Amino acid sequence: MPAPTVASREPRILLADADQFFVAVARLVDPDGAGRAKLLIVGGRPGSRGVVCSASYEARAFGVRSGMAISQALRLCPDAMAVPVPRNACSEKSRAIRDVLMLYAPIVVAASVDEFYLDMTGTEALYHNEPLGSTSHRMRSSVLAETGCSISIGGGTSRLIAKIAAGAAKPLPGTSATGVHIVSVGHEEAFMRTQPLSEIPGIGPKAQERLRSLGLVRVPDVLDADPATIRRYLGDKLADWLIRKARGQGSSSVSGREQQKGMSREDTFDRDISDEAALETELQRLSVRVVADLRGDGLRAKTITVKLRENDFTTRNASRTLDLPVSTERAVFTTARLLLRKLRASRRLPVRLLGVALSQLDDGDLAEQLSLLPEVVPAATETPRDRALAAAVDRVRARFGAGAVQPASLLSGGAPTSVEDRSETDGVPAPRRYR
Repeated sequence: MPAPTVASREPRILLADADQFFVAVARLVDPDGAGRAKLLIVGGRPGSRGVVCSASYEARAFGVRSGMAISQALRLCPDAMAVPVPRNACSEKSRAIRDVLMLYAPIVVAASVDEFYLDMTGTEALYHNEPLGSTSHRMRSSVLAETGCSISIGGGTSRLIAKIAAGAAKPLPGTSATGVHIVSVGHEEAFMRTQPLSEIPGIGPKAQERLRSLGLVRVPDVLDADPATIRRYLGDKLADWLIRKARGQGSSSVSGREQQKGMSREDTFDRDISDEAALETELQRLSVRVVADLRGDGLRAKTITVKLRENDFTTRNASRTLDLPVSTERAVFTTARLLLRKLRASRRLPVRLLGVALSQLDDGDLAEQLSLLPEVVPAATETPRDRALAAAVDRVRARFGAGAVQPASLLSGGAPTSVEDRSETDGVPAPRRYR
């Protein structure tokens, strides 16, 4: 009688990354329009002042990149079709992809609207000891069949390796990638040696420029350098972080109770806004939208951030962390308005973009208990009346639609002056992007 299979103790972490997610969803939503356009830009219509959220591979060949102004993208690729982000459809497809992945893994955590970490540790016997790559290919086929969306899957012993491997797995034109790339145990450093430093999460354009000035462009440049030299130029803390990442060392923890780090809403205006009252009206619109997202996920937020970009393209932010998490429009808008006024007090150029972000998210159970204690309630703190009103509003919206109940000040203000409503996280525009 064969000995029973013992599950490996080595972490088996996957990252499922939807391929060209926003482009794919836009094509599914409009098969006769966007679905037929090889050159497709998602982020806003021609003439808008929005930015590129995503672009088809064919459009990227012309130099179109995420974060680029739609007008600039269309100058580079004039024959492209430009469409807004299909926000609701993206949210629905994201949930559908996650539902399929949950059939394969005991723990699935959304890292963003189009990325999902899976913990497959200890599941070898469940899949009859087949290679993790084989399971990943079947998972990929199931997602495509059930949702119409293609995903690429990277795997390894840490989230870092899985993240970078997912990028290597993408079946880009001109590559031999198959959509799945698994880095086996003990081969992490060898895999990392094939990568540029820019693939390591946390090394953005400014950091890349600084490292390049030191002759550090690819991972081997770090691994083969004298650690003392790197510490002398970068300092002990940053140098140690960089060396660990270059070796492929990262967390293998994927918690089923892990929450997304933040969510945001922001608008790029059709015309710059200078009037303070008009700016506060737009801020209230954004607060209502992002709070609806927050409550839709059953969360509350402690930190509120206001972002504005002025007509000289200077971007400024102001944040405040509350004593207790909140989830109602009044609490968020009251704080956001104070932050906006603080930003405007120091500089009053016309504003082209405005945003509200919520972070430090949790389910708010402890806050609910604490808020019931008698105390003097600051203006930005929720009251039981606020929560009761929010619950009533949610019930009405669930029955009659998101626009069924709006603050009177917004109804009297007429149509929004903004043309693009998007979310931005870590510099990547996306609808309700989770970080």
